[in-house]
Amino acid sequence: MLETNNLVKRSAQLQLLAFTLAENLRSGSFKSLSCGHGIEFSDVREYLPGDSVRSIDWNVTARFGRPFIKQYEEDRELSVFFVVDRSLSMFTGSYVPGSLVPQTSKNTASANEARLKIQTASEVAALLLLASERNAGANGAVLFDGAIQKSVPPKAGRDYAMMILSLLDDISSCKVKGSALANALKGAYQLLKKRSLVFVISDFRVSGWEQSFAALCQKHDVVAVRITDAIDSELPSLGMVSFFDTETKKRMLLPTSSKKFKMAWFMNNRSRSEVWHDFCIKHGASPLVISTAEDVSLALSRFLGSKQKK
Repeated sequence: MLETNNLVKRSAQLQLLAFTLAENLRSGSFKSLSCGHGIEFSDVREYLPGDSVRSIDWNVTARFGRPFIKQYEEDRELSVFFVVDRSLSMFTGSYVPGSLVPQTSKNTASANEARLKIQTASEVAALLLLASERNAGANGAVLFDGAIQKSVPPKAGRDYAMMILSLLDDISSCKVKGSALANALKGAYQLLKKRSLVFVISDFRVSGWEQSFAALCQKHDVVAVRITDAIDSELPSLGMVSFFDTETKKRMLLPTSSKKFKMAWFMNNRSRSEVWHDFCIKHGASPLVISTAEDVSLALSRFLGSKQKK
């Protein structure tokens, strides 16, 4: 049975690591932080070039014969939402190439000692969740494997954040093969009513998510966190090895010692990574790659630090 991250037990330690992240998150150059649109009407003022026509108060405009726009009390509460991949390909790590698990006793033992992608993903979400909670923000999440496991609307409060943390900690229910990434992104789009900061945490080893992702980027600030492992790009030389696809249940023999095959494996991974990165940039998302071998808190600190306002 797979050991969990014990995120709830480690919450005190994670809180300390999240302290710096909270400041970096608050000062990051995300539009969600600086373009709040409150729900309470405040006043009207004359229209200025650059103002959104959606804010025009047509009654006042008709009364005075020149355009006026509505003003609102600005809502500065940051809503942070997590889309977390818990599909079977995430239950792989060092010595395990992506969603393909080498079928040798030697490597099975090594994999048990490895840090899995799901563990890295859960820690990424936990640290950002606690950092957001420190900033008194509202937090929500959708967790999925081959189906939607949990969908939690954004809400502020420490108890609520700890409830989400406990959901991240429980990976025992991750059993449905396939990946519901596209449906999870659609669900987030429908669930979030105001502009939010959305972290999509996945290995993105599935197709068909692009349209839903692009739609989400139009409405929200999106950070795409791609979880990787060293063996995604470089195979160990073990000769002909039987591999098992955890999601399709198919087995195949791969020549891991072949230089030609190893180069093809490397180039395929690099090509997919470049396509993913360019797609994120094209649609206004911030791409972030975190390896299972990295210190998650340092990786997040570097990323959020680079997003600070000038």
